[in-house]
Amino acid sequence: MEQIQVLADQFKLLGDKTRLTMLAMLKERALCVCDLVEFLETSQPNVSQHLRKLKDAGLVNETRKGQWIYYSLNIEDKPYIGTILNHIPSLKESIDKLKNDCCE
Repeated sequence: MEQIQVLADQFKLLGDKTRLTMLAMLKERALCVCDLVEFLETSQPNVSQHLRKLKDAGLVNETRKGQWIYYSLNIEDKPYIGTILNHIPSLKESIDKLKNDCCE
């Protein structure tokens, strides 16, 4: 029953448009909070709150590079999440247009 609860919690996280968009973005490459803020056009605290939930569920990793923290997908052991993300149109072109000057 515990596995079912874990799955239910993960799918509940995917039910939020912002979090699902964040995961789709992270499918393309690791990003810092400022990239996510710029793309989603929302506040840094809002993005951080969503990232915390995704990290707590084990769906994202964080890696420190200097003073910046980059987030990446952590779904190698969750192929069902990858399957869902593969059905979302690619955001690569939009992500490539981000300024990327905030984390340098």
